[in-house]
Amino acid sequence: MNITSSITQNQLVDVLLNVAVVRPVFVWGAPGIGKSSLVQQFADRVGLPCVSLLGSQLAPEDLIGVPQIIDGKSRFCPPSIIAREDPYCLFLDELNACTHEVQKAFYSLILEKRIGEFTLPEGSVVIAAGNRAQDSAIVKPLSSALVNRMFHVQLKVSHQEWLEWAYQNDIHPLILEYIQTRPDHLWTLPPKHEEPFSTPRSWHMLSDALKEYGERLDNDMLEILTNGCLTPHHAGQFRAFHKQLKSKYELKAIMEGNTSWPYKPEDRDVLYFLSQSFRAQLIKDLPESKDNLSEHHKKLSHRSKALIKELSAISMEMAQLVAGRASDGETLPDWFLVELVRDLPRLAQKKDN
Repeated sequence: MNITSSITQNQLVDVLLNVAVVRPVFVWGAPGIGKSSLVQQFADRVGLPCVSLLGSQLAPEDLIGVPQIIDGKSRFCPPSIIAREDPYCLFLDELNACTHEVQKAFYSLILEKRIGEFTLPEGSVVIAAGNRAQDSAIVKPLSSALVNRMFHVQLKVSHQEWLEWAYQNDIHPLILEYIQTRPDHLWTLPPKHEEPFSTPRSWHMLSDALKEYGERLDNDMLEILTNGCLTPHHAGQFRAFHKQLKSKYELKAIMEGNTSWPYKPEDRDVLYFLSQSFRAQLIKDLPESKDNLSEHHKKLSHRSKALIKELSAISMEMAQLVAGRASDGETLPDWFLVELVRDLPRLAQKKDN
């Protein structure tokens, strides 16, 4: 599905409150970013029970029911989960994972809120959701007739909104602190091969596991838990973050000059985490244009160049990681890189080699 704009979690709830009550809505998005929970949140807001049907597990008769002879005539009797007397929110999850025969059975349900002779109670709402083709999930093309029967939105992840939710839902404090430091690790695209990957749902799973282990958690078990939920790179960074919290090294203290970069071989994983966090903070705090520099930005720029110089003396590789372009394409502002190469030409030589 080609949708040129995306909406956040809060915006989706607002759209559902205003659009889904009059027209069926299809929510597109990657696995694990909260589509199902947001539909449930909407249903709770409007006071409707939420009935979920999983498209990948449906057959046509699961919708239209089976025929019965009544007064000498055959009639299809829809299943009791759908044929209700009171209004409800019907959530068609993984709609684009069902077969084309099942898709056909949805035509009248989505357009007219009707299955055979049964019509959904007045006030009922129909919402569908599904993953995208690029998400390496089981999806089938939706027919144009079905596409044209729904209002479509694409959900994106907002770390600010997720953190607001996480604080209210008792997510483990270690995860809250980590995502505040590395918001770019909240979600990643599903990999092409089979391995765990980071999503709001997988961070929630890790939170549950961490709380169950509590004080019994050791480094070996932390490695098992993180590798079982997160993108491998994120798992390693989270463990380094955990180790860093137990050590004397904190990025804020380093940037304020109260301590220095860790330099011992056994702290290399901590140095890597701090370097990546330092880079993420510079991308977040430094303006794209030098014309927008405030006094605070000038001080930050001056201090940051000194820190990168100190970092290069410990590990040129780590310094290059800070200054280089990441796999997601993000990079430090051009004006800052020009000044950095001028002050530290070895960094540019390293980059060229």
